[in-house]
Amino acid sequence: MKTNQTTGKTGEDLAEDFLKKNGFRVIEKNFSGRYGEIDIIALDKDTLVFVEVKTRTSSQFGNPLEAITSWKLRTLTKTAQFYKLTHQNLPDSLRIDAVSVELFPNGELKNIEHVRNISGF
Repeated sequence: MKTNQTTGKTGEDLAEDFLKKNGFRVIEKNFSGRYGEIDIIALDKDTLVFVEVKTRTSSQFGNPLEAITSWKLRTLTKTAQFYKLTHQNLPDSLRIDAVSVELFPNGELKNIEHVRNISGF
């Protein structure tokens, strides 16, 4: 049986592979800033993208994307702004995306979904 932490790590690795296959260049993972953590930071052409990854092994608590609350979105936005201030050599165009990863109980990938611009940032 997987712990939440190993399930989350599996989801982040799958999300990273998915993003790379779709043309993103991952520049950092698990960035911790003063306001929170960002799972994946990547470049999508000339846009700096902050990606929140949510992984679930069952639908008991709903779709993974439903776990991104307005509070979580605020902390993501603050952390993204902090990151941009401390990495000024990166593109000025910013976006916050989400990747939903659903796994079968055995840990195999069931579904992955990428939603762009979840914040209107």
